[in-house]
Amino acid sequence: MDKTDVKYGAYVQILKEELVPAMGCTEPIALAYVAAKARDVLGAVPDRVLIEASGSIIKNVKSVIVPNTDHLKGIPAAAAAGIVAGKAEKELEVISSSTKELRQEMREFLAGTPIEVRHIDNGLTFEIVVTVYNKDSYAKVRIVNYHTNIVLIEKDGEKLFEIEVKGEDEEGLTDRTLLDMQSIWDFINTVDIEDIRDVLARQIEYNVAISEEGLRGDYGANIGSVLLNMEGDSVRTRAKARAAAGSDARMNGCELPVIINSGSGNQGITCSLPVIEYANELNAGEEKLYRALALSNLTAIYQKTGIGRLSAYCGAVCAGAAAGTGIAYLCGGGYEEITHTVVNALAITSGIVCDGAKASCAAKIAAATDAGILGYNMYICGQEFCAGDGIVTKGADETIRNVGRLGKEGMRETNDEIIDIMIGCAC
Repeated sequence: MDKTDVKYGAYVQILKEELVPAMGCTEPIALAYVAAKARDVLGAVPDRVLIEASGSIIKNVKSVIVPNTDHLKGIPAAAAAGIVAGKAEKELEVISSSTKELRQEMREFLAGTPIEVRHIDNGLTFEIVVTVYNKDSYAKVRIVNYHTNIVLIEKDGEKLFEIEVKGEDEEGLTDRTLLDMQSIWDFINTVDIEDIRDVLARQIEYNVAISEEGLRGDYGANIGSVLLNMEGDSVRTRAKARAAAGSDARMNGCELPVIINSGSGNQGITCSLPVIEYANELNAGEEKLYRALALSNLTAIYQKTGIGRLSAYCGAVCAGAAAGTGIAYLCGGGYEEITHTVVNALAITSGIVCDGAKASCAAKIAAATDAGILGYNMYICGQEFCAGDGIVTKGADETIRNVGRLGKEGMRETNDEIIDIMIGCAC
């Protein structure tokens, strides 16, 4: 692919837009970001807070620990963290500057400030509206469709900023419909590494660091350590364990940032760490590792484009299948191998549902990574799932489209049921 090709520039930009740092699970951090922005607009510490959120936001914030809060959990905690310690200009690292004193202030704020949470349904999967009050003054900030997409800033009846919301279109981002498997393959084989070096080097640095912390510490169910203790030290086990350990730490309060993919730290972890582990095992070298990571990241983004940022479809499935393509490339696979890998992997794990961010995400990541590796191993052994096997159809692009339809349209009611179950669960 030539640098003058419109897709070349688009793919470089897509990687820059998607592979950004975030501290903690991205939905509670998005909520903290909106709350911090609303506090800035208000110009005072609020004495009352109203949080309105779509069901998928509630699902993904309810059960996860918010980092830099001394293990506070849930929607009011995320908002309190943003209001007390947030620096909105840092976006998804909004609460990275929290201190011991500020964490105590968060607890005091939660104890002394009324915080109301409402479930809203405006036909948008991703929506957060935070309104903060101080006496007779108020400020309102709204984001939709992705984690930093502010579409409304309002104060005391005056709209200071407003963007028209056109359904679930991701306005302001590079056109993801330019993605397809053949073009992704052409791009990763011809891209000037210097054009993607910085973004991928940061992904390696950040995600390896949180994986190592996950294996050192005691986080959640310690899935990464369980895998290494029970399944041995093969590269396949290490690939799964590395990814799971990153999620162990991230879902359970670790304060290290990660580089996300498609708005998700777990997906960023899953489509990078297994590829890095295989590259180390195979002594692949820096250039081949970077091309493999570009392949994995873009394949994950491509799959998620049809599904959307949030769904009842587990995003780790997409990332695990994508990691399989990167591993296939490192092992010498060509276009046939990588496309069959992604199709085989999707046929194995597309039934995994997303029931919010929490400790068990690490185990789902391990399963999705294993499916990605199995998808490649099937092909090199002359085995494959064929068109007509369930949602599998002829060609990787068509199968990915089927998965997008399943995740976005087919699982809408499933998502509603999951949300109802989680909201009603007292545990």
